[in-house]
Amino acid sequence: MNFAQLLFPDFSLILCGYLLCRYTALNRKVWEPLESLVYYFLFPVLLFQSIVRNPLDLGLASSLVGAGLSLAALGIGLSYSLPWWPGLRGRIDLRLHAATAQVGFRFNSFIALALADKVAGPQGLLLVAVLIGLCVPVFNIGAVWPMFRHNRGQGNASLWRELVRNPLILATLSGLVANLAGLQIPPWLSPTVSRIGGASLALGLMAAGAGMQLGSLRAAKGLGVAVLGIKHLLMPVVAWGLAKAFGLNAEQTGVLLMFSALPTASSCYVLAARMGYNGAYVAGLVTLSTLLGMVSLPFALGLLRGL
Repeated sequence: MNFAQLLFPDFSLILCGYLLCRYTALNRKVWEPLESLVYYFLFPVLLFQSIVRNPLDLGLASSLVGAGLSLAALGIGLSYSLPWWPGLRGRIDLRLHAATAQVGFRFNSFIALALADKVAGPQGLLLVAVLIGLCVPVFNIGAVWPMFRHNRGQGNASLWRELVRNPLILATLSGLVANLAGLQIPPWLSPTVSRIGGASLALGLMAAGAGMQLGSLRAAKGLGVAVLGIKHLLMPVVAWGLAKAFGLNAEQTGVLLMFSALPTASSCYVLAARMGYNGAYVAGLVTLSTLLGMVSLPFALGLLRGL
């Protein structure tokens, strides 16, 4: 499986956004309202569609559900704990960490869906849909919470009101409820929703590139290395251990390992920017994570799966 070829479209869209913003008349004044469109409308539609598209059978994949939720909890815990790690304690900006922590546990659902059948055959798409439906709400709440805490002193609304109003959380929770209730997008509406989803992927990645300032990564090298280390090294190792602990079969193990090694979500940048944080730094990490996915996916699916 050629992971470089699979990840190239995402990276090339990020590069396009960067070049357009830096070297054409399409500067930041153009991209800022576009970020709002992606965050409040395009991404929520795509997330809802991705979850509703395939029926979830929680009983069929109960062991995978347990392993996936355990992986989510451990990933969030590891990312949150970074300010207390030896060598980082007292040396990282806590506000920057609040925006960056999400990079360590969130994932690119588009690449997950593209890889599913290659990793686990026809059953793979259903298993990935289970993980997306259950983990995306958990990860989005985990992403919002530390940023809310640091904004609280500036008079922000309560945490729960912030979560309830978050369009990504609303989309994923409503998609999960609709899926479990057996609801589907009407056939006459499906082509429109699919086109919105395609636009959200392209524009979201280009917006990440437009906001990217790789030079900003130099301001917090230790934090960047640590959070990407969690995402692309520790998470696959933890997933391997959970697959053994939960007794997953070969298909489920492959899906969980793939899930753990995916590049981080491109919407990390959009969320950080819309909540008033250093979006340029997060966009740089999203770009590096996309590149590192070309290493962590073969590591997880090749080396770890073979153990």
